[in-house]
Amino acid sequence: QLQLVESGGGSVQAGGSLRLSCAVFGYTDADYCLGWFRQAPGKEREGVADIDSGSVTTYADSVKGRFTISKDNAKNTVYLKMNSLKPEDTAMYYCAADYGWRCRLSTYVDSSNYKYWGQGTQVTVSS
Repeated sequence: QLQLVESGGGSVQAGGSLRLSCAVFGYTDADYCLGWFRQAPGKEREGVADIDSGSVTTYADSVKGRFTISKDNAKNTVYLKMNSLKPEDTAMYYCAADYGWRCRLSTYVDSSNYKYWGQGTQVTVSS
């Protein structure tokens, strides 16, 4: 059983930056995937980025070149650095995790690869 706690959301003007953090509790020494997803009001959840235990990453086309996913193994924390933010990035951002390598079998950030989810942190970008 994993518990995920996100932090770092907030309000920022277009063009600004934020860094989201997700602390993972209950982790054991095994292969894993860590991902970030977002959901705006009235829209479906969208996969933003993920990273596996080998540090292989996948990004949604909408964030490539602007967002960077990274992890700190010593702190059991995954980060999402968001630069050049746009109003369309406004959403609730969720961290997700699961054991295994299923995320590497996908060519996109697929929520079906994840079993454990955080409560979310709000990101609001104003124009």
